[in-house]
Amino acid sequence: MAHHSTVQISAVRPAEPPRRVIATFDDYADAERAVDYLSDQRFEVNRVAIIGRDMEYHEQVIGRLNYGGAALRGAGSGALVGVLIGWIFGLFDWIDPLLSALVLACYGLLFGAIVGALFGLVAHALQRGRRDFHSVGGLRPKYYDVVADAPVADRAVQLLGGVTDRRE
Repeated sequence: MAHHSTVQISAVRPAEPPRRVIATFDDYADAERAVDYLSDQRFEVNRVAIIGRDMEYHEQVIGRLNYGGAALRGAGSGALVGVLIGWIFGLFDWIDPLLSALVLACYGLLFGAIVGALFGLVAHALQRGRRDFHSVGGLRPKYYDVVADAPVADRAVQLLGGVTDRRE
């Protein structure tokens, strides 16, 4: 595993002092607790940052996706768009904008749900079984560095009890 340099110069903060890693944690909650502890000790936490390192893509599969599910998801999205568009157009009625907005929102809900369901079905059919599951994905850091401006880093390390690396 690569070792970090002790001082990091930032192009984002060119006029400010360089920063040094004062602790490393496997999860964000622990890094957050360390900064909170520094705050409780009256440390100048505005000179501290939490930086996620070694980003990796994580995709959690949450279930099968079949034609019914694809149509339902499409209908939900379409209905929401239809309601919003119907409501907005209804507000332009000079005589009774609230009643018109309500009526057009209902028509928009129905029309949007039907069109959305059709689009959901077509999109799922075009996949031809290549992706028959639904998932949620995003980038996550493998670990979190707590960094402090170099002039105050030694004091921060001292307050945290000398812990500089919590990774195995």
